[in-house]
Amino acid sequence: MFNQLGVIGCGLMGGSFALALKRGGLVKRVVGYSKSPSTTELAKRLGVIDTAAESALLAVSGSDIVLIAVPVSATETTFKAIRHLVEPGVLFMDVGSTKRDVVDTARRVLKEKAGNFVPAHPITGKEVSGVQHADATLYNGKQVILTPLPQTAPEVVQQAIDVWSAVGAHVRRMSAENHDAAFAAVSHLPHLLAFAYYSAISNQPAGRDYLSLAGPGFRDFTRIAASDPTMWRDILLANREEVIKQAQRFRYALDALEHVMHAGNSQALEDLIKNASDARAGWQIGSGNGGRGGT
Repeated sequence: MFNQLGVIGCGLMGGSFALALKRGGLVKRVVGYSKSPSTTELAKRLGVIDTAAESALLAVSGSDIVLIAVPVSATETTFKAIRHLVEPGVLFMDVGSTKRDVVDTARRVLKEKAGNFVPAHPITGKEVSGVQHADATLYNGKQVILTPLPQTAPEVVQQAIDVWSAVGAHVRRMSAENHDAAFAAVSHLPHLLAFAYYSAISNQPAGRDYLSLAGPGFRDFTRIAASDPTMWRDILLANREEVIKQAQRFRYALDALEHVMHAGNSQALEDLIKNASDARAGWQIGSGNGGRGGT
């Protein structure tokens, strides 16, 4: 059990982590800090945190576990604010959707203290944000990717594995580079496409009429277009090199479909569709090329 959890960023992710630890009896006290005092007051009122801190540094003070749940663009500012209290024996983690930029920032700002930091990415969330949507079961059954730095102490990594496992998550480890390349393909590009596709429909002169006819397929395909704009701006910019690589691969696949449509080649079109359809039919969440895998 931890004596005190310090949460920097009392939103959906940070609040859900606090509730999960409380629900599991894994922490005695939770101290939270957010840039907006009204957020921490709401978190306190909802029982997500026990005490509202006036600064990120004060949220760290006295904590033996710290979760940084801020936009990825605010990671450096947060590290600079707390680095004087990054001490041995305290587990520091983040929940950012990109990892290479976070690792580089930790090396630059925390320096030798980076051995206490375990970058983490929980593969979960909601289309809504805010501590009022925090959920103690948000991480249960979900994957959490850890991308430890080379200097991260093994016992700190094990502690991170243990705490995420204790809240029901399935933990995996990989390099920050591999993480960002993978999630550009399976998360960041799909969001980019959803934003672009919905904009393309809604900005047409007859867009409103078209949308009135949309059914469940359109709803499911565009669901993630309602995601938080600020968060996704930061993610797409932070991982833009990998996202652009994946966008180029998508354009190649789309061009191939358009080419056979222009040519009126029904067999080639059916073959391309069948290849995708068969591959998708054999895939499950957590699997690779059609294999079976975990959540």
